[in-house]
Amino acid sequence: MEPRLDSLWEKTAPDRPRWSPLAEAITADVVVIGGGFTGVSAAYHLAARGVSVVLLEARTIGFGGSGRNVGLVNAGLWTPPDQVEEKIGQKVGARLNATLAEGPSVVFGLIEKHQIHCEATRQGTLHCAHSAAGLRDLEARYAQQMARRAPVRLLDAAETARCTGSDAYHGALWDGRAGTIQPLAYVQGLAREAGQLGAQIFETSSALEVCQDGESWRIRTAQGEVRTAKLIQATNAYGRDGVDPNAIVPAHYFQLATVPLPEKIRQSILAGGEGCWDTALIMSSFRLDRAGRMIFGALGNLDGSGAAVHRAWAARKLVKLFPQLKGIPLESEWTGRIAMTSTYLPRIERRGGNGISIFGYSGRGIGPGTLLGRAAANWALQTGDLPLEITGAQPENLAALRGLYYEAGAALTHFTNGRF
Repeated sequence: MEPRLDSLWEKTAPDRPRWSPLAEAITADVVVIGGGFTGVSAAYHLAARGVSVVLLEARTIGFGGSGRNVGLVNAGLWTPPDQVEEKIGQKVGARLNATLAEGPSVVFGLIEKHQIHCEATRQGTLHCAHSAAGLRDLEARYAQQMARRAPVRLLDAAETARCTGSDAYHGALWDGRAGTIQPLAYVQGLAREAGQLGAQIFETSSALEVCQDGESWRIRTAQGEVRTAKLIQATNAYGRDGVDPNAIVPAHYFQLATVPLPEKIRQSILAGGEGCWDTALIMSSFRLDRAGRMIFGALGNLDGSGAAVHRAWAARKLVKLFPQLKGIPLESEWTGRIAMTSTYLPRIERRGGNGISIFGYSGRGIGPGTLLGRAAANWALQTGDLPLEITGAQPENLAALRGLYYEAGAALTHFTNGRF
């Protein structure tokens, strides 16, 4: 089933350019498949350097996970930095950690440079401890970030309650590098800039066939074809089976948005403008948009059989966290797909002799996608090292079953938790 289209971000994004389908045979120095954070960033950075680049998007720019996520611009990954280095080696892991720590600065820098209207708010994020064990996890994360001189603070329960407006948490880790954006508006705004710099962008142009022809690539769409020397695949969780097969474990994350809150209630929740998520295994997140809507999300699929369970749990959980929201109606709900790997780290895989595929953000696509898209542009131009090693294709064993396991776990948790 297709993911929901009635997202808040669709409703509130500014008017954007509409790009036609590819309807002829053309050539380019580089072709990018996928119009999300990674693909648009790659196209933008290539076009900014005068490279001939074509971007093919199967639907519309930001249709996939880039236009369906929470909008938290984080400095790094869900996996703590020490574990990143343990998983892939100290040298490569340290390089990846250092690169991704720049994510918010790069994202907010692009927004400022091009005056992208995407509700950019850089007031930090709060990682909230849902339990005593969660607080211990945050204490370890705090120590790791302090060792890397990150601008973070560990808050106790009382200060967390003052910041969030909820007394449900044992503490929180504040990261001053981070912030929030309207994610669909950001990726569409960056695509506009890429187009103005000369990138050729084609929407409703699914790559139906991708094959190498000698030293070049040939990508066929329903109405056209493009040949290129280098290929950057940036489909992440929205690839087509048999055409751009990223080996991922699929997961889903849903969001609900209230109507704009009355001013008195709005002043009592997240007065500092932070975005939040918690330490629970089946995590959830919450934030306000510029109009004062509460946006609440969690692992789970509103387009699947557990939709009613997820929806009912979210309604209970919201009121448990914020009793003042009782009776506030919801106006939007939507679901996005997440690409996970066995290591919970991004992956760059080789495609043929001169192609790469970048994927596996585990729900942390804004900063990492923007940065790895820029790195992919450098790779295409042979002007910089990638922050990860390029590997061959790595299968994910029982990926579909593991995806069902995550959904079943989320549904079971949401059925049994938060009842009162």
